[in-house]
Parts: sequence; C-alpha cells; structure tokens
Amino acid sequence: RRKQLPQPKTEVVEVFPHDRISEITIIAAICGVIGAKFFAVMEDWPKTVTDLVKSFLSGSGLAIYGGLIGGFIGVYLYLRSKKIPLIPVLDAVAPALIIAYGIGRLGCHFSGDGDWGIPVSGTHALTGQPYDWSQPPAWLSWLPHWLWAMDYPHNVVNDGQLIEGCQGRYCNHLVTPVFPTPLYESIMAFAIGGLLWFFRRRLVIPGALFSIYLILNGIERYYIEKIRVNHRYEYLFNLTQAEIIALGFIATGLICLALFRWRWKQRRS
Repeated sequence: RRKQLPQPKTEVVEVFPHDRISEITIIAAICGVIGAKFFAVMEDWPKTVTDLVKSFLSGSGLAIYGGLIGGFIGVYLYLRSKKIPLIPVLDAVAPALIIAYGIGRLGCHFSGDGDWGIPVSGTHALTGQPYDWSQPPAWLSWLPHWLWAMDYPHNVVNDGQLIEGCQGRYCNHLVTPVFPTPLYESIMAFAIGGLLWFFRRRLVIPGALFSIYLILNGIERYYIEKIRVNHRYEYLFNLTQAEIIALGFIATGLICLALFRWRWKQRRS
C-alpha cells in the first residue's frame, strides 16, 4: 500500500526589505561592473575603437563612478519592481558605499594599477610651466616621504623603468615619483564614512544622509582630480570625466537635500 502524501497547503510569507539584501548585492555588483566598464571605455574612446572586443572584455579599465551609477540604476529598477521605497535604502547604504570606495582605493594604491597622481616635478600639462613639488611644504614636513611622493615599485601595469636585480613579472618603478592619490582618497573616504556613521541616527530627514554623501564624495573627487593622472577633455574647460560627474554629484546632493528638507517640513506642517 502506497503511503499517502500530506495534503499540499499554501502559506503566505511576508518578505521584508532586509530579506532581499543578497539579491540587491548581486544586482548592484553585476550592474556596477557593467557601468564601470562602460564609463572606462567611453573615457578613452579612440583607444577603444581600435580593439572593441578586447576593450570590453578586458579585466582592467574600470571607472568607479561608472560602477556607482550602473549599480544605482540596477538597484533602483529592482527596488521599483518589488515596491520597496528607494530613499531609506539609499540612506542605509551611504556609509557603506564610501567606506567600500576607500577600501577599493587601497587596492589601487598597493597594486599600483596606474591610478595615481601627477609627477611631483615636471611641466604642467595645461600651462606648460615647470614645477617642482618633490618636497612637502614646511607645515607638512612631518609626513613620511612615501605619503607625499611614491615611485610605485613593482606596479602591476609595469610602468617606468626596470628595478635593478629584480626578476619576475612586475619589476618596474616610476622614474619620477608621483602623488599617491589613491591613498589620499582612502583617507578622505574613511573620514567621510565616519562622519556619515556618526550622523546616521541624528539626521531625521529621509534622504539627507545620502544627499550629504553625494556632496562630500563629489567635493573629495573634484579636488583630488587636480593632482591626478587622467584624460582631460578639450571642451568643458578641460575637465576630466570624473570632475564632470563629481560636479554633478555635488549639484544633485544640494538639490536633493533642499528638496527632502522641504518635503519633510511640508509633512510636519
């Protein structure tokens, strides 16, 4: 005699937004990589068109702002499909986003992936004037020299000249030391992350925390671009792609902060 199976039953289980963190993380990662690659190839389009397939499939060449924008679009569409409010999610992830950015920049620094600053001495690309910042100003003389200028030995892009006696794949160092801008960005990112973490329970206006994140992230990146190696456009005041996006972040953050504050006051009145 066959054993009778229990009668099937249907249960309604309530799924909360925090139960979907794994799905949100995967979507953000996939869309972030796609966005990072897209912005990277668009920034250097003449090089991209010479070998389109290699440029898109290469593991190198990822733009952080492209990753943020791509990840945001993917997560926004997912949240909308699940009818999850966007603003609380943005506030929740703001501190983590900037801290993750700082950790990523540490990876850039220690690997020497070419994402460094301009040489501490040479000729200015825009003005054509020589400069020499090989030594820090007196008020920063207490800094260790590697925090001011670094030649990135054993960098993964094999830029510069060979290190004497070195054998292996990564045996180059820069002839002229450069500003270690990834390290500067990490320090600033961790400081911003600490500030956002401090204010996360003190800001009562929904969306304010993420707006402040946009403003501080934009300010940090805009000013670091002044001493960072990057392609400058021949239009829009010779700004870099990152400077344009950073200004957009600042403007968006200021507008959103004013809008969220106005909406919050309207609801309270």
